Amino acid sequence: MFHIQFNMIFVFNKPVYSMYRGVILILFLQTFSINSTIGQDYKVVTIGFYNFESLFDTINTPGVKDTEFTPQGNKNWDSKKYRKKISNLAYVISKIGTDFNTEGAGILGVAEIENKQVLEDVINHKNLKDRDFGIVHEDSKDRRGIDVALIYKKKIFAVESHKMFKLELEDITEDYTTRDIMLVTGMLDSEKIHILVNHWPSRIGGKSTTEKRRITGAKICKEIVDSIRHADGEAKVLIVGDFNDNPNNKSISVFLKGKSQKSRVKNDETYNPMMEMFRKGQGTNAYRDTWSTFDQILVTPELVHNKEGFHFHEAYIFKKKFMKVLSGRFKDYPKRSFIGDEFKGGYSDHFPVYVHLLKATDQN
Repeated sequence: MFHIQFNMIFVFNKPVYSMYRGVILILFLQTFSINSTIGQDYKVVTIGFYNFESLFDTINTPGVKDTEFTPQGNKNWDSKKYRKKISNLAYVISKIGTDFNTEGAGILGVAEIENKQVLEDVINHKNLKDRDFGIVHEDSKDRRGIDVALIYKKKIFAVESHKMFKLELEDITEDYTTRDIMLVTGMLDSEKIHILVNHWPSRIGGKSTTEKRRITGAKICKEIVDSIRHADGEAKVLIVGDFNDNPNNKSISVFLKGKSQKSRVKNDETYNPMMEMFRKGQGTNAYRDTWSTFDQILVTPELVHNKEGFHFHEAYIFKKKFMKVLSGRFKDYPKRSFIGDEFKGGYSDHFPVYVHLLKATDQN
């Protein structure tokens, strides 16, 4: 059974109708294609990633550089602002992946959280509480105390194990630590999948100067993926994160072997659907009048070539009107929480990304 949506357009001027007839037909066919694929013949799972932009509690934690996110700090970070931030993030998550009558985010990698408690506050918010999310999290040694984590709907994903991988950065001589890479393995509707959650070192200090650090992250990810696929030649792996690099940078295109054409993805490569978006100027974050696509989801060949079980369908950047700056110089930029030390009451300085995985219902 197909779900077809079609909005009738009435045009009374015949030449105008003729001019736009082809456009109307194309829109109809695109809608038909989407909804005929994601219909009752398929089970749909949404997997995404979202950088929360500095979700800190209001408590000064010893040994962590979080003083600015306290009531006494430069940002005057208090309970009222914290609750607003929690509410905003929960609302965004509640909407991710619901565009095509699906159930929304089933699995979501996240970055820039201070600890497990702040994530518990997000998933227990009234906008998400009925989703019954579980959490995978471990504190990292990051100097600011920010971590990566994974939330998941318990009814669709059963976590079997997780492991943290430390980024050993050879070009750093000082006491520098950054976020770990998280590997989570579990059963997605009785099918094993592996998810790597990343937040690679930033470009502070210069893109070229810091490039080696992100290449290190890419090498570690590739080693993990190769190890998984060596043990199981049919393994399905998703690599999600804020990579602080674009799809065409060396870390992603060379060392993770992220390719833009899924039909040509070879056995030791990955498919990166964000590459085409990047080429079209569709970014997830903006800085100094330039869009970047730092937030990405890459998948191994088994998710694009093997139609048995869950397989990749499409990738998206989630950027609704309510999440954007609506006017001025920064129109359409992400509506962020802070500009400098001033709280703006927004959502994040990044847009989330997500993919739909499909599984034919007759395979159950």
